[in-house]
Amino acid sequence: MFRVLILAEETGRIKELGAELAEAGLICGFCATVDEASQRLSELAPDLMLVLLDDMTQALKVMTMTRSLKQRSNLPAVALVSQETLSLDFDRSIDDFVVAPWGLNEVLARAKRVVRRDYDSADSEIIRCGDLVIDLARCEVSVGVRLVSLTFKEYELLRFLASNRGRVFSREALLNSVWGYDYYGGDRTVDVCIRRLRSKIEDATHSFIRTVRNIGYCFREDE
Repeated sequence: MFRVLILAEETGRIKELGAELAEAGLICGFCATVDEASQRLSELAPDLMLVLLDDMTQALKVMTMTRSLKQRSNLPAVALVSQETLSLDFDRSIDDFVVAPWGLNEVLARAKRVVRRDYDSADSEIIRCGDLVIDLARCEVSVGVRLVSLTFKEYELLRFLASNRGRVFSREALLNSVWGYDYYGGDRTVDVCIRRLRSKIEDATHSFIRTVRNIGYCFREDE
């Protein structure tokens, strides 16, 4: 679903957590200095910062770096804290925190919550249908925390249907709206694209596109 900038050295438990987040579908990058963070901000375009605050020796330095990055990027930040650093004054630079031991599910839940809260502030750039999120600014689609890879036409078809939830479109109407009036392909083009799209965004617990017999397709209103 999203990209995570981890403010820590890529060692020990934090390295393991980064690998677990990557396996869960997130894109992660590590940085330990302001210069590294600046480069990563440009390369990664993250949605979230994970900030390691596991001991007092480095905590104040990392908090200073977090404040600096917040001023530049306004990224939400989740702190990974220990019992020792739990008493720190996080001020507004930290949006949420997880206390060690940092379990994957808890970190994912906190990360998802602060990122969704951040997205909600710019809702005109987001189409959200249950666990399905279409980021119009980045042309990205995710289901839960999983980023979905779509072709251009698959993305355009999904965006069009999701923007008109509950409305039924014939195959001809979809061809005209997504492929254009000068496209010479037949109705089969829409069926093939729908099938491929469903295989990427739907599973046993997610069903977004409804087939309307003898007419065409619509995006479910109840998702």
